Amino acid sequence: MDDWTTERMVSMDGKVVIVTGGNSGLGYESVAALGAAGAEVVMASRDARKATAACEQILSRCPDARIRTMIVDLSNLDSVRSFAADFSAKYGRLDVLINNASVMAIAQDRTADGFEAQFGTNYLGHFALTGRLLEVLLATAASRVVSVTSLAARSGTIRFDDLMWREGYNPWLVYAQSKLATMLFAMELQRRLEKAAMGSKSILAHPGFSATQRPSGSAVGSGIFDAIVERIRLRLCQANGMGAFPQLYAATAPELSGGEYVVPRGLGEMRGLPGLAKLPKSGRNAGAARRLWEISADLTGIDFRPL
Repeated sequence: MDDWTTERMVSMDGKVVIVTGGNSGLGYESVAALGAAGAEVVMASRDARKATAACEQILSRCPDARIRTMIVDLSNLDSVRSFAADFSAKYGRLDVLINNASVMAIAQDRTADGFEAQFGTNYLGHFALTGRLLEVLLATAASRVVSVTSLAARSGTIRFDDLMWREGYNPWLVYAQSKLATMLFAMELQRRLEKAAMGSKSILAHPGFSATQRPSGSAVGSGIFDAIVERIRLRLCQANGMGAFPQLYAATAPELSGGEYVVPRGLGEMRGLPGLAKLPKSGRNAGAARRLWEISADLTGIDFRPL
């Protein structure tokens, strides 16, 4: 893995990949890199106009890339169900699902299904999407699910007594919870795949501190606070292209066997080329992961059979 970049990515010819949130930021860079490597990439986005524009930009850079746009709103379980059904009807395989899309530190809100918006979009939406696509994933040899978490997960806790944060809402703590939930899900999915002796893999990645990680419509902070945060961000963040390296490595590296945690290797995992790291203690809590899985299955109506 030493000095891995997209120039060392294996050929993805014949592979089918879904990238959620593929029209911007890390998702956009992932779609572009995977398309250039030969994959047929489904850019899964909630905004058709933005997705079309992003697809045209990528094709202007790489005219031979095979990119298809499809609409999914991860904050709406009906949309997730429709997307999965449409995808499964069009494709007979799914080699890689990159659960990339997220919202960050937004004002308190609810999804179409009544879930807290960050937990519902970042975590429950991807939980449901993975479950809806499980049949085609398991039918594809050596398929993998890449879940994208965040450094914020280190400070996260799962508030089992109030997962939807009806009391004491804090945008950053709720974001951290959603990303810790993503971490626990990825590891529990791997354990279940192994127990069921399935050939699919679950791999976790985070981008470090990338340029895309700037909250839109953040509900916190004064003007002075935001100015300080922005100054720190500009000094520490890395370009989206490099920020996407961990999830691209997780999606394509043949040496990965499942259960890995891919991060930037630089100071504090904030920037740099991808490498493997040990999960924070909270992410290794198998009991919490099982409990969260069971609650999530009940909330979304997804049972993940045969896992």
